[in-house]
Amino acid sequence: MTDETRTALDVLKAPEQTYDDLLRELATQRRRQDLKQRFRELEDADREALTPLDE
Repeated sequence: MTDETRTALDVLKAPEQTYDDLLRELATQRRRQDLKQRFRELEDADREALTPLDE
């Protein structure tokens, strides 16, 4: 890990939080963000291009 990366993580890390805990939290937030974006993309998709669930 570079000093620059460690400094950036130190700003985000709570005093008693480990780097492992912080990275796990950031990964979870990223997965949620990606999932929300995917749902937005699906909502915006042309409804006719989607296959109904009953087919």
